[in-house]
Amino acid sequence: MARQASATAVAALVVAGGTVLVLAGCAAPPRAPGGGDRVDANPGRCGDGWRHPRPGTQTFALHNTSGTVTEVQLTDSRTGAVLGEAEGLAPGAARGLPVRLGAGTYAFVCLGDDADPVTGPAVRVPGDPRRARGGPAAVPVSVHDLIPPALDYQRWVGRAMNRLVAATDALRTAVRTGDRAAARSRWLTAHLAYARLGAAYGAFGDVGDALDRTTAGLPRGVRDPGFTGFHRVEHGLWHRERGPGLRRAADRLARDVRALRAGWAHARMDPADLGRRAHEILEDTLRAELTGRTDHGSGSGLATARAHLDATRAVLAPLRPLLRTRYPGLPALDRRLDRTARILDSHARPHGKWTPPGRLDRAQRARVHAAVGDLTERLASVAALCDVRRTP
Repeated sequence: MARQASATAVAALVVAGGTVLVLAGCAAPPRAPGGGDRVDANPGRCGDGWRHPRPGTQTFALHNTSGTVTEVQLTDSRTGAVLGEAEGLAPGAARGLPVRLGAGTYAFVCLGDDADPVTGPAVRVPGDPRRARGGPAAVPVSVHDLIPPALDYQRWVGRAMNRLVAATDALRTAVRTGDRAAARSRWLTAHLAYARLGAAYGAFGDVGDALDRTTAGLPRGVRDPGFTGFHRVEHGLWHRERGPGLRRAADRLARDVRALRAGWAHARMDPADLGRRAHEILEDTLRAELTGRTDHGSGSGLATARAHLDATRAVLAPLRPLLRTRYPGLPALDRRLDRTARILDSHARPHGKWTPPGRLDRAQRARVHAAVGDLTERLASVAALCDVRRTP
């Protein structure tokens, strides 16, 4: 899923106006539409062919004349910011690279597989910098840039797990006393506490799978011994299950949550996953919670979607110092997060209940899906900007 989401993120960034990645297939060497020169992407002759520097929008015709797959970046020589990039340019392949250049000095960088990056000749684009402004550009993010945000986020998760343990212990107590109304309420509290940890799921391992498993792929469905975790308890509570089976499921859930907390001190998130998960949390919400695929009776998909918004904010918080100088759409993203929260909150009902997604009318459903979908597209830009790139 991570590889697929990363590709989606970069494609969306093209639409959002960020760093450009052109995904054209192999073709004959193209003419350079938009007035751009034909440029050699061979690491041995990186950037050769750029003979007519000018400001404005143009499309360079990249041609890989080497024998290795090559990535090409067009960079600002002064800041190192990337204005455009083309990944996976195969030997003999050609591809257009659209950019908007302002007055300044630029250079192509060619990054062949298993080879050091090669920076081509610096080319000065004439013009008045106050009038000839370039298009979107971002300084690449390194793994070292992402380590402090990842550590901050891991510490936040550790604190949040204490709340999760308390919530699942309260759920187990309510199940054991037979108070179904209290157990349902405490189930939702505990499940939302878990949903707010969305960016950490990839580091949870087998315990995480046991906590959030559905019946998908289980031969016996809800009766399968492998059906454990929050959705197993949800099924029992909302299908009026009684007896030791439900109590064992609640006990197992509480034990697994405690095991998750105990193991978190030794877990290590990949810093490169942080930006990607900022996008994937709401992408998963569209695919699962808003379609009812993970619902086992509680009808709490909108509540979970709202918790996923909190999870998204939690992962964005430590990334903000990097994003403020790289992502001009950050204020608009914050406004959309607030707007989507208001839309989802409008479906909260008294006593901790929520309207099930299946009971939304057509207009309400379209509004929710549009809001979450818009956020998913915007967060794709965050994922692409936080994708670690090779640099000279």
